[in-house]
Amino acid sequence: MLFTKIDYLNSDFEPCTGFVATEGSQIAYVGPGDPRLLPDAPSYGQEYDGRGRLLVPGLVNAHTHAPMTLLRGYAENLSLHRWLNERVLPFEAKMTDDEAHPATVLAIAEMLRFGTVSFTDMYYFDMARIRAIEETGIKANLCSGLVCFDESTYDELPNKAINEALVREWHGAFDGRLRIDLNIHAEYTTTPRVVEALGQAAARMGVRTHIHLSETRSEHEECKQRHKGMTPTAYFESLGFFEAPCTAAHGVHTEPGDWETLARRGVTVACCPASNLKLASGFAPVPLMLDAGVNVALGTDGAASNNSHNLFRELYLLALVNKGAQGDPTLVSPRQALAAATVNGARSQGRGDCGSIEIGARADLAVLKSDVPWMCPVHDVLNNVVYAAQGSDVVLTMVDGKVLYQDGIWPTIDVERALREVQSAATVIRGRL
Repeated sequence: MLFTKIDYLNSDFEPCTGFVATEGSQIAYVGPGDPRLLPDAPSYGQEYDGRGRLLVPGLVNAHTHAPMTLLRGYAENLSLHRWLNERVLPFEAKMTDDEAHPATVLAIAEMLRFGTVSFTDMYYFDMARIRAIEETGIKANLCSGLVCFDESTYDELPNKAINEALVREWHGAFDGRLRIDLNIHAEYTTTPRVVEALGQAAARMGVRTHIHLSETRSEHEECKQRHKGMTPTAYFESLGFFEAPCTAAHGVHTEPGDWETLARRGVTVACCPASNLKLASGFAPVPLMLDAGVNVALGTDGAASNNSHNLFRELYLLALVNKGAQGDPTLVSPRQALAAATVNGARSQGRGDCGSIEIGARADLAVLKSDVPWMCPVHDVLNNVVYAAQGSDVVLTMVDGKVLYQDGIWPTIDVERALREVQSAATVIRGRL
């Protein structure tokens, strides 16, 4: 595809106008001049008129639970304890693979509609999620949920065999679109011996890990009581868990010493502003983490605690919430926020060739309508993208050079079928309760 006369953000998030060409899965040309006029210019195939449009790197959802789309709107206005124990866990216990599959497909359709090209997913129903990723064409890092409350060793848990099979059979599948991570749900849902062994397994297998970290104050403080004053970050560090690259979701109640460890170990903190605010967990100290050198990415969490996979809404909240809380309007610049939603998220997935518009990068792109009232005038493109753009402004989403959403059409997804099956599944599950 050749995007012509289009506004775009270059690899430094600076606004430019010109031409961007994709060839296969990669970006083949970026510049102000028409590449068709160059000597020996190849044919770039379809031409896309970029007037009134803005091309941005595709967004990366660094933490979610896609099958929880089935719980959208089901557990509302409850304390975290009641939300989890009275609504979420009983509902999840009645779910099956046949129901998790269309829920994942619908979550992916929603993500693509809002410009997301890749997501990091922590849940169960592994084959249902893998099928959805294969069918739809999106990218994903997937891990199989692990909790352990007894004295079992990692070798004794069924998760070990599951993880080994997932890595052996699916890591790097679908031309690299799918990657397998290993999972520890959280400090309070596992034991030190399992954490240590799984961290060693991830490092040995050369894969990444995904955890929940300091999401709530009680989680954070009770960990310190259980482990001689160690925060969850210090606890995982003491067990050597961060030897493998890790994405840690939330980080709401992390402390200064934690930020130094997370930065030194290259751990990504995937912030989920809407979910954390909705469940009254708080919000991550993003400016302080950025100052400490932590790689901050952006996630939605699951639809049960957010209701949406719209990363543009998260982008807006990420840029605003610390300004208001700290009384400092200079905190979290639009550039920092957009980096969290794109290149930092790609980095958290180990995708070093994704997240930017430059020659040789993967053609993971989103096109926004910019000729709409709320995007005019343009004094600063980044300000408009972060503070004014809507997820519904996305008119095209491309993954590895393939268009997966354009102008109300999903070429790889039967959205009407997914809608029908998810509504039916939700009704059936409620009937089982």
